[in-house]
Amino acid sequence: MTYICIMQKEDKRHLAILGSTGSIGTQTLEVVEEQSELFEIELLTANRNSKLLIEQAKKFKPNAVVIADESQFDLVRDELWPLDIKVYAGSEAIEQAVEMEEIDIVVTAMVGFSGLKPTINAIKHNKHIALANKETLVVAGHLITKLAKENGVNIYPVDSEHSAIFQCLAGEFHNPIEKIYLTASGGPFRGKSADELANVKKEQALKHPNWEMGAKITIDSASLMNKGLEVIEAKWLFNLKPEQIDVIVHPQSIIHSIVQFEDGSMKAQMGLPDMKLPIQYAIAYPERLKSSFPRFNFTDYPSLSFEKPDTDTFKNLGLAFDALNEGGNRACILNAANEMTVELFLQDRISFLDIARINEKVMRTLPYQKDPDLAALLEFDKEARRMAKDLA
Repeated sequence: MTYICIMQKEDKRHLAILGSTGSIGTQTLEVVEEQSELFEIELLTANRNSKLLIEQAKKFKPNAVVIADESQFDLVRDELWPLDIKVYAGSEAIEQAVEMEEIDIVVTAMVGFSGLKPTINAIKHNKHIALANKETLVVAGHLITKLAKENGVNIYPVDSEHSAIFQCLAGEFHNPIEKIYLTASGGPFRGKSADELANVKKEQALKHPNWEMGAKITIDSASLMNKGLEVIEAKWLFNLKPEQIDVIVHPQSIIHSIVQFEDGSMKAQMGLPDMKLPIQYAIAYPERLKSSFPRFNFTDYPSLSFEKPDTDTFKNLGLAFDALNEGGNRACILNAANEMTVELFLQDRISFLDIARINEKVMRTLPYQKDPDLAALLEFDKEARRMAKDLA
């Protein structure tokens, strides 16, 4: 990491938030509001939540906004015209908007594969990335890391687990990692058998015990796919081999992840389950800014527990490790299938257990390619989605 300039009140960091109306986006704006002397918003983008996008734009007065749903362009433009805020529409506009000269850091909080192209373009234009869109590295880690290195761009992790690893490595970058442990809450169905999961409904899967997140990531957490995607993301963020990455279930979500060094010493980053802390750490790095976030009280958590994940019941985690070991286009295919199956589950068109069943079928059926370029990844993504939908 090379971004070490010290923040000054008179020298604000200018942010673009891709996916500003989602869970990470709204919490990023909460951080910016609390630290308004240090951050300024240049760009906000949303998929289709025009009402919230308009509210955010009126409050934070960015240079520009983009609504991906082109049918809502007129509404957003008319509302923001008096404020002299530029308004654009469409997915290509999001890709282009990150080129704005004023932007220092792009917070990629878009959901799923849609975040890939804007992130690539931001890196090409030398914007540092605060990465909440894990699918970008899952799908195209080999391309993204190479591109970031070529352009001198830093990628700061926003996921709480990867932020924890990053924080544990502060001052340790010269010391080799022996192993990392990504912690998982286990989700709402921890300890359930396959028989018990056969008829669960989306309303049950959307009730996460510890975190408030968007629908897609909450379902992924329930199926342990979210942890699987984080395993693949960790490989690229920290240049690790598959055997250096492990997952442990930690229901309290207080220890966010652990680094084990070659001497056997371990470092863990701890805190209450609150995404604003890793968001702030990413956009303010290397400084720790004073905040009003709730503080951890040890007496509220007299016991912290750990257990192995049940990959026999929650097969998605095992599939992710398989994709990591096999490399090539496997993670791209798995991610695309999963995005489709989660969508189908939320539409009540397949069962909870069908998510992993279809994901595995798609990943094992589509042909393997060792070193796909971006065009090939786009085609594999499209084909995997089509196949997953056909299998429903």
